[in-house]
Amino acid sequence: MVSTPQIEPSKHQMAEFIHRLEAGEALLRDSPEHVLEVVGILKSYGVILDAYSNNLIYIADHQFLVLFPLFKYFNGEINPGKVLKFLWHDRINYEYAEYCMKGMFWHGGGGLDTYLDSPEFMAAIKPAIKAKFKLNPVMLGLDRAFPDFLPEQIRQMAYYSGLGQFWRVMSDMFITLSDRYDAGEIKTIPDVVDHILQGLVADASRPITYTVKIGGKDYEILPKSANLTFLMDTAVPYVEAIFFRGTPFSGTISYNAQAYQIPMFQSDFAYGALYADPLPIGSSGIPPTLLMQDMRHYLPDYLIEVYRKTLRKEEDLKIQICETFQKSMFCVTTAALQGLAPHSLTTDDLEEQKANRKYLEGWMNRFTKSRIRQANA
Repeated sequence: MVSTPQIEPSKHQMAEFIHRLEAGEALLRDSPEHVLEVVGILKSYGVILDAYSNNLIYIADHQFLVLFPLFKYFNGEINPGKVLKFLWHDRINYEYAEYCMKGMFWHGGGGLDTYLDSPEFMAAIKPAIKAKFKLNPVMLGLDRAFPDFLPEQIRQMAYYSGLGQFWRVMSDMFITLSDRYDAGEIKTIPDVVDHILQGLVADASRPITYTVKIGGKDYEILPKSANLTFLMDTAVPYVEAIFFRGTPFSGTISYNAQAYQIPMFQSDFAYGALYADPLPIGSSGIPPTLLMQDMRHYLPDYLIEVYRKTLRKEEDLKIQICETFQKSMFCVTTAALQGLAPHSLTTDDLEEQKANRKYLEGWMNRFTKSRIRQANA
């Protein structure tokens, strides 16, 4: 009987996680407690992403080239009661959605970023600009004097729409995960990862398009002919920009160039969700705190009970939510790593194992300063 050649153990400093992935496991250790936490927090996150997605798409569709969109968070429903709730902050913090959008916009990557810098994009938006401001000679003059200004605003609108479409898929995926958990179908962390992976694969080729209506006529900003898709042009750039790179949070780090607290190169940024300390600041300058504030309203009862059994109970609820959310993001990252790997991570073929090992060790270089060990503690 001929035995199948096995690859040598990795000597990487994150070898334990590499071996875990090669064994078909996840970056997050499997346990009933972790399953409960991850599914519970993703259920809450799914509800929030539904609201974020709807608002981003509303802004893209109905606030197109509105330079001062005072009521962009109202989704077209403006009344005194809603204004008071807004001023009292009794609402969803849509600012966090915009923070993520701007993070993706700034870091770029993928076909969406490439298309927005193409001649095809510039040709597509010129008729939309003329139609929008045909009765506004001041804005048409501004466009002639500063030809890059309005295209840059439209690029942002494209990211509003693109991120909104991406989160639409993820929201449905997380809500379905919760439903399957309630039905007894999801029992382990690998089950969670597989559910997410299958969802990513199912919508991988879903077109990302964006059309605005001006004066009763449609203008294609992201046409179907651009061949932009869910996985490679929104999901992968989102993981890179929001999970890994992120942006420095105002008030926690100096933006002074002479202080050298921010890396010189954009590719060295490590402020994403996988690295972030669970800061209890609570100010509007800390965008993740806004997400934790939103999710606390939609936590399932069984997850609230977990938090109530801790030493501080609900006194540090946002910190506990942040830590649980980070665990869930390591599950989502595992699904992304599995989906993008050159071969099945559990392959028995030696050459495929070597290719996977090189792929995983490259990724694990970026996990050395993440909170992966704290998540597994």
